[in-house]
Amino acid sequence: MKGLTKQELSWALYDWANSAYSMTITSSVLPMYFKSVAEAGGMSSSNSTALWGYTISLSTLVVSMLAPILGTIADYKGNKKKFFKTFFSVGVLATTLLAFVPSNNPILLLICYGFALVGFSGTNIFYDAFLVDVTTKERMDKVSSAGFALGYIGSTIPFIISIAVVLLSQMEIIPISLPLACKITFLITAVWWLVFTIPILKNVNQVYYIEPEKEPIKKSFERLLKTLKAIKSHKNIFVFLIAYFFYIDGVDTIIGMASSYGTDLGISMVSLLIILLLTQFVAFPFTIIYGRLAEKVGAKKLLYVGIITYIIICIYGYFITTALGFWILAMAVGSAQGGIQAISRSFFGKMVPKENANEFFGFYNIFGKFAAIIGPFLVAVITQATGQTRNGILSLIVLFVIGFFALGKVKEEDK
Repeated sequence: MKGLTKQELSWALYDWANSAYSMTITSSVLPMYFKSVAEAGGMSSSNSTALWGYTISLSTLVVSMLAPILGTIADYKGNKKKFFKTFFSVGVLATTLLAFVPSNNPILLLICYGFALVGFSGTNIFYDAFLVDVTTKERMDKVSSAGFALGYIGSTIPFIISIAVVLLSQMEIIPISLPLACKITFLITAVWWLVFTIPILKNVNQVYYIEPEKEPIKKSFERLLKTLKAIKSHKNIFVFLIAYFFYIDGVDTIIGMASSYGTDLGISMVSLLIILLLTQFVAFPFTIIYGRLAEKVGAKKLLYVGIITYIIICIYGYFITTALGFWILAMAVGSAQGGIQAISRSFFGKMVPKENANEFFGFYNIFGKFAAIIGPFLVAVITQATGQTRNGILSLIVLFVIGFFALGKVKEEDK
């Protein structure tokens, strides 16, 4: 992208690389394919849904628990890229193996998916932490936004190809079965992820680090405990993480629950996939706009804009009853989704000590991962109690309001 250095662009292209996984494996093809595999394996619908949820929860918990520990160890010279390569290799290999699991073996498919999720999530810890190595504090908003923007566009290319393969097989235009078509999409995703990760592997290196010590694991735990005990000296970082925990929980919940809400409104699966695709295209320019405005008026103000946008989305979501209303809602989400994620990452990157970036981004990822708990639970409880999904969506305002006021306690260091 224009105006980025070789290292910045190489770093940003990893978002282009791994977003294919988010679209195909996390959001669309694999969840639908798993249901058919579970049915072929004699598993009931309720059991398959439960096992799918347990797999996601367990894999996320593993990464969340390891994040600060691995991050602390990765602060030593040369370790950041080693950990990045290790988790990346696990993720790509496991995604590839999804294509070779028999179409009636749901347990083996879940095992492969679990490893893929651990690899994907683990790699992101060190990818985020590389932000401090590739650019300056003044350019972080622009570079972080460029990464998310490239991710939104990059994910659409393999996604369109994958959806085309699946639809053409269902229409019997190409002579392959639906299970085989799904397996081909997993291979497309793995190859895309692998190829576009090459730039970051070649051109990005750890610039800020701690010199190696004797007994590095023991010393890493000591540094981790020291950071936790000295949290008062990092009050600004801690308060931001509290704010981030709440508002990003609302963001992630809306992303995760959107398809269910659309289904409740009577929108077909094909229409939902098209809406998901178009949301990515809307998110691309708005993420760039967020990054450029943050450079001029300050990142904190743009975070406020994003939070207020989501509050309006929750209120509007309560009143919609038609497919057109859902289209408008989805486009509104696209206008803020990438921006608030990108600016959050760069805002945090400016606050942390560069030599301990991995350690702090480990905590950042923990707060982000565990933030996926309260929102869905809140929506589920309110929806079940009232019998209306719209009430559950409206309840998310609480998370954004708490995040808004907590953010007000954070001092902005750049502008």
